[in-house]
Amino acid sequence: MEDADSFAGPGPDFVHAKALEEGRFLIQHCTSCGSHVFMPRVLCPHCGGARLEWTPIAGRGTVYSTTVVRRKPEHGGDYDVSLIDLQEGVRLMSRVEEIEPAAVHIGMDVKARIIETTSGNVLTFVPA
Repeated sequence: MEDADSFAGPGPDFVHAKALEEGRFLIQHCTSCGSHVFMPRVLCPHCGGARLEWTPIAGRGTVYSTTVVRRKPEHGGDYDVSLIDLQEGVRLMSRVEEIEPAAVHIGMDVKARIIETTSGNVLTFVPA
């Protein structure tokens, strides 16, 4: 069992958000079992270990699933929501841009990018 001191410092959501604001996308890597972890956590979901380190990623992935969210043009138009499997073995929800939403398909190779929005930086993907 890990002691309480191993949880000192800013929480994992804060660290993740701060890195995005700095233009970096980091995920956690468990030094106990070697697994990558995303969403940010305090304990590894694979082994329960508390030794999670932040690591940069290659930013490459594959579309696992995709859908088109329909909106009226005056409300921004249609957009894609996809589940992306990263090379590091984690799955996350994002969107694929620079392509028509209906053209995004399962198995498509994508690469990550961070874009600025009015509410902060966001991780999106573009076709690789």
